[in-house]
Amino acid sequence: MSGSEPSRAFFPYRFDARFAPLWAPLAAWPGRDGVTLTDEVFRATFGVLKLETSRDNVIGGHVTEGYHWYKAIGVRLSRVDDGLTFGTNANRGVCVHFRDVVPRVIGFKPHSALTVTVADCAGLVQAIGCDRPAG
Repeated sequence: MSGSEPSRAFFPYRFDARFAPLWAPLAAWPGRDGVTLTDEVFRATFGVLKLETSRDNVIGGHVTEGYHWYKAIGVRLSRVDDGLTFGTNANRGVCVHFRDVVPRVIGFKPHSALTVTVADCAGLVQAIGCDRPAG
């Protein structure tokens, strides 16, 4: 076979079963939902919902942590900006920033960022690049 195989990486969410009543109604499920990266695409799924953009639209991300469960679990809009959250636990996640806003998944405005509570936060940041200097 000539040429190289396209790269693909999957970063599943870290689901906290205590919060299943908040993520299960949207059909989000462990092992199936998370972030998929290819050479061309960034795709995050949360049950029946999906955010997809070109890989070159992702400008980086950074780890966030210490959420209040009632602000982090489920699908949420930010009260501060136009960000979106696909949340499955209240411990840690990655805030992914986009060069150009992506079409709205929920709400009335397109999104400039997406927080995802993947199991391997450091791995996702390494794969997409860090958007903040090391502290």
